[in-house]
Amino acid sequence: MTSSFVTSSIFRFFFPLLLLGVLLIGMNNVILVTNSNLGIASNLPYILLIVAGLLCHTFKQGRMAMVSLAMLTAYSIIQYRLQTPLHSGTTLLELSLLVTLLPVACLLVYAFPDTGVDSKSIALYVSILLLFIIWSQLILNHFNDGGFETWSEGVLFTVPTISKLPLILVLYGLGLSGLTSILVLLHNRPIDVVVYSSILLASTTFVFFHIQYISSTMFSLSGILIIVYVMSASHALAFNDQLTDIPGRHALEVDMKHLGRKYTMAMVDIDHFKSFNDTYGHDTGDDVLKLVASRLKLTSGGAKAYRYGGEEFTIIFKGKQAHQVKEHLEDLIHDIESYDMTIRNSQSRPENDETGIKKRGKVAPTSKVVNVTVSIGVADSSTTRQPEEVIKLADNALYGAKKAGRNRLVSHHA
Repeated sequence: MTSSFVTSSIFRFFFPLLLLGVLLIGMNNVILVTNSNLGIASNLPYILLIVAGLLCHTFKQGRMAMVSLAMLTAYSIIQYRLQTPLHSGTTLLELSLLVTLLPVACLLVYAFPDTGVDSKSIALYVSILLLFIIWSQLILNHFNDGGFETWSEGVLFTVPTISKLPLILVLYGLGLSGLTSILVLLHNRPIDVVVYSSILLASTTFVFFHIQYISSTMFSLSGILIIVYVMSASHALAFNDQLTDIPGRHALEVDMKHLGRKYTMAMVDIDHFKSFNDTYGHDTGDDVLKLVASRLKLTSGGAKAYRYGGEEFTIIFKGKQAHQVKEHLEDLIHDIESYDMTIRNSQSRPENDETGIKKRGKVAPTSKVVNVTVSIGVADSSTTRQPEEVIKLADNALYGAKKAGRNRLVSHHA
């Protein structure tokens, strides 16, 4: 199974569903194992979710840490408040409140910036969870004073053949699980998968709440998945270039070990980048790097692009020789050359979002449209099968392209 498939949106959508299905089918075996190791099994969600939270802190995944905290809080409530029959006392109402608020708590993490673990953001999130608990307690007090008599009978009705949970909350859980799955399919970010899997597994816990040990099983699985996706996010940080959002030098070095016998490597360099950077500033220089990277990702012919360093990029074509990729690289040069890039005067930037919206789509008089070009050197494995040597040959060809006037492709010839 390739790493690209494992990180694809389709795999991340189906993987929690597959694990969930396996557990539900084998739930009798899970119950037997849990009975034999009750102390460990009941405390396992605590351990896994705490470990997940610590890893989130280590790898600067603040929003994932918030989801871990919400799941940990919910499991604690289940263990200390909801271990009595559903129709005794306020158990059903308490469960209904938890079913309602836990997905909201998970979705609230999107309101926080994805800037690592910020103590102020975590403190604010903890405050929100405490407000949820206080609000729930006020509702329980009102219920104990005789409130909600007709409301509880009318709204919290159940369909026993489906679940002992009120039907409206079953549909609520299904709806939010579906909504978050769409986020996974559309954006495929680690936080999307964490929120999706957490809401899915929590909703499953609540729908099948009458099944013995369902909460410890599902919340343990949730902790495991959060740990997996925290590690996945840290892997992406290590292998992806954060500015351009394409694989970086580390990923290139790893992939160079698995190229096979036939491949082509191209070195790409942005022409006159230093003078461009000095003229328009580093922010605009970063925009140029992002632009070129975005066009490189669209290169046809089975190309995979990497940021080599600075203004240099590398493209690998597995299973192809240099003459087979020449047309694709020439198309790339023409594509970048013909792309109009608007340089905006920083003094003419809008003061607020409302002004920016009104001006959107209009080029200010002080704006300037420029075009950037790239030079490319290419070499293949027909001369040598050592990737380190091939990339040196491509780099020499790149030097030849620059000497010949830039904005062109030069191939290494044995």
